[in-house]
Amino acid sequence: MAEQKTNVMRFLDQKKVSYIPHAYPHGDGAVDGVTVAGLIGKAPESVFKTLVARGASKNIYVFVIPVCAELDLKRAAKAAGEKSVEMVHVNEINALTGYIRGGCSPIGMKKQYKTFLDSSCGGQESIIVSAGRIGAQVELAPDDLIRLTRAGTAALTKEQ
Repeated sequence: MAEQKTNVMRFLDQKKVSYIPHAYPHGDGAVDGVTVAGLIGKAPESVFKTLVARGASKNIYVFVIPVCAELDLKRAAKAAGEKSVEMVHVNEINALTGYIRGGCSPIGMKKQYKTFLDSSCGGQESIIVSAGRIGAQVELAPDDLIRLTRAGTAALTKEQ
């Protein structure tokens, strides 16, 4: 069966960024990130989820953190230079990003939002993020993701 390219993959091809596609079975809906990591045979620390939040200023921010971690809203606000941030409601995700819950990628959103990548990506050769659709992921170098999304890095997760 031929690989189905997502818009994220086409964007990476266009920018000549090296990546490895990963597909996983998903049935009718999204599965949690730790399950996705298991399905593609990768450590949960290397699989990242994309979260969308709104600051006190009403600006939208994107936070990319390991699937096994929880976003620390205070740390996220500090990174964004906001008084506070809160997660956007699930029903707003598509209108803001062009993606659906469970298939939200930091790459190729409708609009370029200020993006932050958890600093835990620093020591990793590659990380995995959504390819823009449920059932598809892309593995790429953290530096490439940072460059493409113009992301900053910060400690964004709650202490375990």
